[in-house]
Amino acid sequence: MIEFLEGTVAYAGADYIAINVSGVGYRVFCGNPYRWEPNVQTRVYTHQVVREDAVTLYGFPTREERDLFRMLLDVSGIGPKAGLSILAAGTPRQVVQAIQQENVVFLTKLPGIGKKTAQRLILDLKDKLKKAGWVHALMQQPDDSAEGPVETPVSSGGRVGEAIEALMALGYNEEEAAWAVEEARKQWEDEPELDEWIRRALQLSMKR
Repeated sequence: MIEFLEGTVAYAGADYIAINVSGVGYRVFCGNPYRWEPNVQTRVYTHQVVREDAVTLYGFPTREERDLFRMLLDVSGIGPKAGLSILAAGTPRQVVQAIQQENVVFLTKLPGIGKKTAQRLILDLKDKLKKAGWVHALMQQPDDSAEGPVETPVSSGGRVGEAIEALMALGYNEEEAAWAVEEARKQWEDEPELDEWIRRALQLSMKR
């Protein structure tokens, strides 16, 4: 079992990063591949899946996120791709809060999660998350909102909306995408070309 990889990110694809470890390139699937800064020494915590036809690595920036991913896989109907999508669309804090608060509305907004799967997440993980210390860890952090994990919908149209949608297509949630696009816009007096805007927004999001 590979616990983590330490090296430099050579490049990123639509759903993976290629990390160079002492001259060997490992393909590691992840939710937000463009948050990893290229050519910088980094550690990627991994979960390894071995099947008859493939050996696959899934990567995360922290042990906590990787461990939450593993807990999601214990839920019937949640596979590796669905687990990655959940953690790409909502932060670990938001996902854990939603399960603890039995917030089915929030959970069903996550990719591939219907009402039955949301209820199963709550039933299977609510007590496990508490025993694993997630609830205590969340209590040590300031609340983002008194109403729980609610994402701000993006209502911007035009080129702003297109830039946000482009980042969301790469795995960012609405909040992350909107923040990056807005920060990028502050750097120009006039609106830049869409490709340049997206490129700069991606750079800023990786440094956040």
